[in-house]
Amino acid sequence: MVQNKIVLVTGGSRGLGKNMAISLAKKGLDVIVTYKSNKDGALAVVKEIEEIGNKAFAIQLNVDDIANFDLFFINLKKNLLEFLNVEKFDFLVNNAGVGTYETIENTTEDQFNNLVNIHFKAPFFITQKALPFLNTNGGVVNISTGLTRFSLPGYAAYAAAKGAVEVLSRYLAKELGDKKIRVNTVAPGAIETDFGGGVVRDNKDLNNFIGSQTALGRVGVPGDIGSVVAFLCTDDAEWINAQRIEVSGGQMI
Repeated sequence: MVQNKIVLVTGGSRGLGKNMAISLAKKGLDVIVTYKSNKDGALAVVKEIEEIGNKAFAIQLNVDDIANFDLFFINLKKNLLEFLNVEKFDFLVNNAGVGTYETIENTTEDQFNNLVNIHFKAPFFITQKALPFLNTNGGVVNISTGLTRFSLPGYAAYAAAKGAVEVLSRYLAKELGDKKIRVNTVAPGAIETDFGGGVVRDNKDLNNFIGSQTALGRVGVPGDIGSVVAFLCTDDAEWINAQRIEVSGGQMI
């Protein structure tokens, strides 16, 4: 029996990560989803993937707790053997994140450190520690934001951390090329999820404003992003490398 390709999605219990996991399963990949505290949500995603006909499991990971990354990968290796009978996987999607809305003037050091730890330091070191577990001809997808191209007040620290991830992606692509591991960045525009307290989804005025500033006339939904991430984890995307792919419907152009 041919082993399906396997992808690890951080923050896969809800929102964009959940949709990415489901979209990947629909492309024929087996999926590992991590969660910080929403175990029930993660197990529901696993069940949905299994109903599609693919294998999946969930494993706890707090991306803000970098000291425990080594233990996470020890546990991951055990779970790979138990659930999938393999020791390595093929793709890593660094998706887990948080949203903080605050002006530069009012951003605290704790808020800044939290955003940098989760959105830049975690992808850096998760990827570093994942390298012994990544098969050749696999890949890494880092999640950024349209806010690295256009600017909206209140997102400076968040967008700056994501800008660092975009630079990191290019360096990873350069350094991992000899292992035939592709590295790309997906940069969503505004999406209707519970991210950042659901501000885009629940604030009608903001939703309408963003739609009016988007060429296709609406804000995004999770499926707009998950399908692109899934595509990048298939052989159809084998010659796409070191790219920033913005998926925003033409926001702020």
